[in-house]
Amino acid sequence: MEFLGLLSTGKGTWGQIAGLIEREEWDKIVLVGSSYAEKFSSTKKIEFIKVDLDQPLKELIAEFKEKLKDKFQGLEVAVSLASGSGKEHMALLSAMIQIPLGIKFVALTKDGIVYF
Repeated sequence: MEFLGLLSTGKGTWGQIAGLIEREEWDKIVLVGSSYAEKFSSTKKIEFIKVDLDQPLKELIAEFKEKLKDKFQGLEVAVSLASGSGKEHMALLSAMIQIPLGIKFVALTKDGIVYF
């Protein structure tokens, strides 16, 4: 399965993304975030897509859609929204639905990785 993670704000949220990347075997890893998020590092191969998270919702949806439309081969993508704001989450989910991509949420919990 392919993985899409949002890297934004929130204390400790990058750790959630790093844990998911390191503890699972992904066919492809795509991370989206601002230029600040380019500092994120991983031992695994990742594709980073820079977006302007400060723009209005409508423009952010369009940017996500444009930059993600050809990135995934499968019909379903594992998504982590542990990082970011409600506006960013709405924009990313809206873009994924419009592409269209199936969404399976994934989280790292005390019991391990959980898909829902």
